[in-house]
Amino acid sequence: MINPKGGGFAVTNLVEEGVTSPVIYCPKGGGGALFYEKEYADFILRFQFKLTWGANNGLAIRTPMQGKALAYEGMELQILDNANAEERYGRELKPVQFHGALYNVAAPSVLNAHRPVGEWNEQEVTVIGRRVTVRLNGRVIQDVDLNDIKDPAILLKHPGLLRESGHIGFLGHNDEVYFRNIRIKPVAKVQLNNKPPEGFEPLFDGATLANWQGLLAKPNNDPTKRAALAADERVLQQSAADQKMLAHWRVVDGELRFDGKGDSLSTVREDYANYELWLDWKIGPKGDSGVYLRGQPQVQIWDPRGDDNPVAASGSGALFNNKKALNEPLVKADRITGDWNRFRILMIEDRVHVYLNGQLVVKNTPLENYWQEGKPLPGQGPIELQAHGSPLAFRNIYLREIK
Repeated sequence: MINPKGGGFAVTNLVEEGVTSPVIYCPKGGGGALFYEKEYADFILRFQFKLTWGANNGLAIRTPMQGKALAYEGMELQILDNANAEERYGRELKPVQFHGALYNVAAPSVLNAHRPVGEWNEQEVTVIGRRVTVRLNGRVIQDVDLNDIKDPAILLKHPGLLRESGHIGFLGHNDEVYFRNIRIKPVAKVQLNNKPPEGFEPLFDGATLANWQGLLAKPNNDPTKRAALAADERVLQQSAADQKMLAHWRVVDGELRFDGKGDSLSTVREDYANYELWLDWKIGPKGDSGVYLRGQPQVQIWDPRGDDNPVAASGSGALFNNKKALNEPLVKADRITGDWNRFRILMIEDRVHVYLNGQLVVKNTPLENYWQEGKPLPGQGPIELQAHGSPLAFRNIYLREIK
């Protein structure tokens, strides 16, 4: 069933050469977006389309149904009359604007696979994990691995590149375009816990505390103070922190569990700069924790019920310690207390996107320097899991460095 928020789209019967067939069409002057109401993650989509002279439309994939910039908060594959578009618009188009482009992200490899205007084209779109492939009339015109997109400007402008699922649909641009024979086949995906998807490395192997160390006790939890320690003093303090880590952080049934006592956990590596971080977490009643990026607080984790903390009722995921930039989530996306939640975090330069359970809760927001207020954010640092007196658990901690 097609969601009725379709703007100018309509359904009609089209008669061609004496044959009548039902079609979806966007009439000239008709805009808006038409979505299928179900969400998909991995899939193979096939459809036919027919363009008029210079026509422009778009195919939304893994896209939210609401929003003003769907090509950016989701993804859009361009639908365009390549042969006549530049004449129609009176300007030279960029490669990332032609048919089959992942709009403003990745250009198509072939521009001449269209049939003439007025004839039906056949398109197949395959979206599996981080790869998007487009075949037009039997020719591959797009084949992009989203993990290969590393331009900071693109990543910050397109948070939708991080989405794991969403709606498919057509994005009208006031031009007459016809669609028919729309078919989709979901592709089942089995993702085992603590087994990273392609392009990611595990920070937690599901069995040991390898890659992790105890965070030094106050005041040396402050990275500026840690950096000032003499080498022998750092070794002594690190040994004490590691002993405390082993007492309070344990691996149980493939989960990294904290008993609510002791200090935070830090990656052994302390030079992570730009990256995509994926992790699952769950927390109990009245719980409070967070994920530190480059050693800076924090992507917030709460018990979202907010029984004794009204601020927590707004939900998890925000850059809670920001004083000038936004420090509340855009939406509340937490699952019920005690259930697993998933963060997908992009850290680029001093900016952060955060998805919580598939919803964008932080969009292109600066992370402020907590330890040296008013100074630029450090260019690198450790990833830390905060101890704040609340039992909680983590799993599926994966990282993809962006260099």
